[in-house]
Amino acid sequence: MPFLRLLHAALVLLAFTCVRAQPLPAAVNTDPARAQVTLPAPANPALPSLILIGDSTVRNGRDDGQGKGAAGQWGWGNPVAAWFDPAKVNVVNRAVGGLSSRTYITSGHWDRTLAVVKRGDIVVMQFGHNDAGAVNDTSRARGTIRGVGDETEEIDNLLTHQHETVHTYGWYLRKFVADIRAKGATPVICSPIPHKQWDAAGHAKRDRDTYGGWAAAVAQAEHVGFIDLNEGIARRYDALGHDAVVQLFPQTTPDEHTHTNWAGAVLNAQVAVEGLKALSDPRIAAWLKPQAPVNLQPPANEDDRPVVDARSVRDEAPRDASLPTLYLVGDSTVKSGGVNGAIGWGERIAPYFDARRINVVNAAIGGRSSRTYFTEGRWDKVRDQLKRGDVVLIQFGHNDGGRIGDPAMKNRASAPGTGPETVEDTRPDGTKEQVHSFGWYMARYVADAKAKGATVVLVAPVPHRDRWQEGRDFATFADWDRQVAQANGALFMDLTQLVADGYKRIGADKVNTLFADARTHTNALGAEFNAERVVAGLKALPGNPLGAYLAAQ
Repeated sequence: MPFLRLLHAALVLLAFTCVRAQPLPAAVNTDPARAQVTLPAPANPALPSLILIGDSTVRNGRDDGQGKGAAGQWGWGNPVAAWFDPAKVNVVNRAVGGLSSRTYITSGHWDRTLAVVKRGDIVVMQFGHNDAGAVNDTSRARGTIRGVGDETEEIDNLLTHQHETVHTYGWYLRKFVADIRAKGATPVICSPIPHKQWDAAGHAKRDRDTYGGWAAAVAQAEHVGFIDLNEGIARRYDALGHDAVVQLFPQTTPDEHTHTNWAGAVLNAQVAVEGLKALSDPRIAAWLKPQAPVNLQPPANEDDRPVVDARSVRDEAPRDASLPTLYLVGDSTVKSGGVNGAIGWGERIAPYFDARRINVVNAAIGGRSSRTYFTEGRWDKVRDQLKRGDVVLIQFGHNDGGRIGDPAMKNRASAPGTGPETVEDTRPDGTKEQVHSFGWYMARYVADAKAKGATVVLVAPVPHRDRWQEGRDFATFADWDRQVAQANGALFMDLTQLVADGYKRIGADKVNTLFADARTHTNALGAEFNAERVVAGLKALPGNPLGAYLAAQ
């Protein structure tokens, strides 16, 4: 018997080693938009983390409901964070839509996620919805071999053009478990959430014989925590009844049977939290808030960014009227004032200049567009202070987009392009406004400043957190700025590209630490980073108009 036990232990160790040592194909961009998605990092690295990995039923798209609010598609990983105390734990949702247990690894997302896993963390995985796809095709090539065994299939991947050894669904789950344990963290396996489907008896369909059952089998064999989301949510569906369950899915797409709306995501999150509690892990008990959240609402759409009350902002003035002045004109990405931790680059640029030779005045204000900065009379205040030898940096675009007349735009949208055409808009008081093009407003700023003898630099907007990797952000606004500058004798700085290039050098994980919110506003570190890029852009301008005023570095 001792020999048999020793032999068994050796076989178990060998199997574990095979899972760990099995070579995997190099990380590939199986879908460039998907492979380059920006994922959140732990907000406070000093705290333990509850890390979620999975597919779109955990984190859907950009995790913003496609801009449709509660009616859009949401994964349960977003609302689940509301149950946990952010002062005690980070909830980090690193699931990626469209991926299977296999492609989460082969696309490189697992290596990047594993890099943020540390001892004491808990990593929750939920895969299965995409594992039933084709093993090899030119579309997704994301399928896994059915079951939990050690079967493999050698393929020349038609999508990635690489040779690959494809394993079973269970093998990939075991690899996640082994890697998590190797980092001193705790793995938890979830069965996939059920579809909006019913069996002949009218009950919500379960996946006991496929991915739900296979996930349970791996959890049992590996002695890890298991949350049966498939069964737990299906029971809730049965209790609610067919018509109520239908309301948990997007109503604009009646055939949608996989992705829930916000209400469905909240229900799924409730079941996930119940499952986490049932694991009887004292860490989870300590991380949970004393009271469960009520009336959960989806995060605000970016169009809900507030328009800063001008009465709360102190107008700046030149410190020494005898000196030339650098004026900064723009929105909250230039000046946020620390609201919700946000800092604009204009609030970190003064130290780059010699205060004995030049004033720096930040006249930016949050929530403004090229249009509203003009119509509110804020530009008039800057123009009236200008004198010969001053320099004006103007950056707009973040609030200029959208449809004129849409209440969500808060009367901020400018007309597209650089032409003379206008579009009529109705103000909240019922009066009519003739809205000009973005280029018209920028050209007006240039003309007014040049008439006072000042130099104007039109600045393309800083990029969003989730757009610098996926092609060109603010391409149209940058083009319009460039056209206006060339036509009207101003200078142009492509700050969008300058910052994006800087982000590419430091990498996504570092970039994620530079923002105070989901995608737009930087924190202090991000403001300092962007200010440095602005100064680099200024030095590269023809004639280096501010070179004589820079402080010695």
